[in-house]
Amino acid sequence: MNAVKDIWWRTFIAIAYSSGLRLNEILHLTWKDIDFDNKRVNVTAKKANDKIIAWEPKGRKNREVPISDEALKLLVDIQVNAPEEHPYVFISPHRLERIAERIRIGKWNERSEVVNNMTRKLKLIRTKAKVDKCTIHDLRKSAITNWSKKLPIQVTHKLAGHSNIKTTLEYYLAVRPEDFKAAGEVFNEILQRLEN
Repeated sequence: MNAVKDIWWRTFIAIAYSSGLRLNEILHLTWKDIDFDNKRVNVTAKKANDKIIAWEPKGRKNREVPISDEALKLLVDIQVNAPEEHPYVFISPHRLERIAERIRIGKWNERSEVVNNMTRKLKLIRTKAKVDKCTIHDLRKSAITNWSKKLPIQVTHKLAGHSNIKTTLEYYLAVRPEDFKAAGEVFNEILQRLEN
């Protein structure tokens, strides 16, 4: 975060890291999806109109996730300078016009990138920050892994938006060396209580 001056990228990284959202879930966020009062983001399907691109979340599941105070503060900063009536948080008005034109002439499909060159731009940020190789998806994985350290598995699963809890278990809840130590301490505490 400290290596990034651009508020768009600072906000993007803060949301990706604190909310566990997928890339397209973040990019398709509209201002209506941000619940500033409750510090939450709503991942919702979008119906196409003259200002909105049709889109559905993975698995066609709407969900709600918390966001950090830092991400919320950055969202407020972006909103202050956002063009009036523009619905999207991360898709610029110019890009939205380009997408609308491609939709109109039949050259748009749901696999097209709503924001170009995300991977290349993240690589530049990563290099500047001297961070080892990582992807945008790694920010999501970090959020889910951090949740799993404090929250029950069913809550982590719901927040992650996985259709099957096995995905959450297999890919995000690896047993770490410190977990073995913590497990040993649980039994030590039990034995100490029995001895007293």
